[in-house]
Amino acid sequence: MFDLTPRRFAHLTECPRDAMQGIKNFIPTKQKIAYLNLLLKVGFDVLDFGSFVSPKAIPQMADTSQIINQLEPNARTQLLAIVANDRGAREALAFENIDFLGFPFSISDTFQQRNTNKNRQESLATVSEIHKLCSQKNRHLRIYISMGFGNPYGDVYNEDVVFFWVDKLVSMGIKNLYFADTVGLSNPASIDLLYQKVVPHFKNIDFGIHLHSTKADADQKIEASLTNGCMLFDSALLGIGGCPMATDQLTGNIATERLVEKLKEKNFLQPHFDLIALQESIKMARDLFATYH
Repeated sequence: MFDLTPRRFAHLTECPRDAMQGIKNFIPTKQKIAYLNLLLKVGFDVLDFGSFVSPKAIPQMADTSQIINQLEPNARTQLLAIVANDRGAREALAFENIDFLGFPFSISDTFQQRNTNKNRQESLATVSEIHKLCSQKNRHLRIYISMGFGNPYGDVYNEDVVFFWVDKLVSMGIKNLYFADTVGLSNPASIDLLYQKVVPHFKNIDFGIHLHSTKADADQKIEASLTNGCMLFDSALLGIGGCPMATDQLTGNIATERLVEKLKEKNFLQPHFDLIALQESIKMARDLFATYH
């Protein structure tokens, strides 16, 4: 299902959904479609374009089902939608052009309750059901290990806790897992620790990283990830985004444009990546988010 051979080039997931969901003013559907179609020209490996969750929880994503069939196909870019339960998974899987479902599984029980209204054990059962649905439809399931570098709630956190839940997910057949720094608590030392203590124990598993950061420490986090062999990254243009279910004060994503610069320096950027389309996307993102912030 996944290409697990060593990579010369990094694989990038662009996350406009993560950027848009924290914006309170509703972005018109037509403008979302135009923005997403421009992003599809850049050459990202995956586009995290929307979510099938309760519109009461994330009002900004209420039009995802209207958007999906207006997206222009791109052979290089697969589409990912976030779901929080099996109902959302079934709704998403009805659209044949959605390749990945993403599910946020938090190792913080407090956040899992806030995000999906279920505890971790109940959420494991949900993961099992969604994994079965994806397998039946020949789609991929990506699990985000939310609060993967700590949490603001005082819940117990260390690499052994991460290992425990990763082991459970892998034993269920999950092969695509991303460590998610949901509130920006990671640093180079914690990235080193997680990749050195957890990743080597799991063979044939695709481990990626979803970092949130201030501009000041973004480069250090990217460098630490690359040093530890990570070649699967989530990011968002302009560093906008964050999970509104986590804290009132959002910490933005790693900025795609900065990540791209670092990858270019190391010759890890995919040859087909369209830097002109990227610059056009940055301009549209700047205009869009300035208007609807």
